[in-house]
Amino acid sequence: MFTGIVEEIGTIQSANRGANSLTLQIQCTKVLEDVNKGDSIAVNGVCLTVKDFTTSYFTADVMPETVKATTIHSLQVGSRVNLERAMAANGRFGGHFVSGHVDGTGEIVTVQQRENAIYMEINIAPELLQYFIQKGSVTVDGTSLTVFDVTDNGFVISLIPVTQADSIIGQKRVGDIVNVECDMLAKYIERLLSKKEDKQQSAVTMSLLAQNGFLN
Repeated sequence: MFTGIVEEIGTIQSANRGANSLTLQIQCTKVLEDVNKGDSIAVNGVCLTVKDFTTSYFTADVMPETVKATTIHSLQVGSRVNLERAMAANGRFGGHFVSGHVDGTGEIVTVQQRENAIYMEINIAPELLQYFIQKGSVTVDGTSLTVFDVTDNGFVISLIPVTQADSIIGQKRVGDIVNVECDMLAKYIERLLSKKEDKQQSAVTMSLLAQNGFLN
């Protein structure tokens, strides 16, 4: 579990590619302060497991499904990435509940500077739109953000100066593809409502059908 509050910007030192998989070596310092083998670290919002580490980097394997479903496949040597350790039980919770399981990718279609803020419009797959409301939460490349507006094709975010400086999202441009994780609470609510609807529909029983002449 993560919060979407980026702790550090790391740099890709190596990206060893298999046919459909990837092993990353990421240079960093802060997230290594108390790291152990097997720990979870979010890399651009993707939960990865620490394979091994030193005082200056860690490595992580990326399975084929993650390579296919996220922007991880586009990382190159020198790419900068948002990093966050899994949330500590005794720490402050400054963002929102983030699982590190990306729901899809989005394309940045507009970037506008408005005084000290950067407004970004991001288009996403139609099936994800149901999880967005104005002033709701979204995770973009591992950064917890507030939904400023919802459009026909996606959503708008507004980046304050701190976010611009402390994460890679402020450096993104039109045409860039980003990882998007929808609000976990919205997904749970949608699941519960669909289950309730299915249960109501299942009230049609064999006995009811027989009573109304549908069965002999």
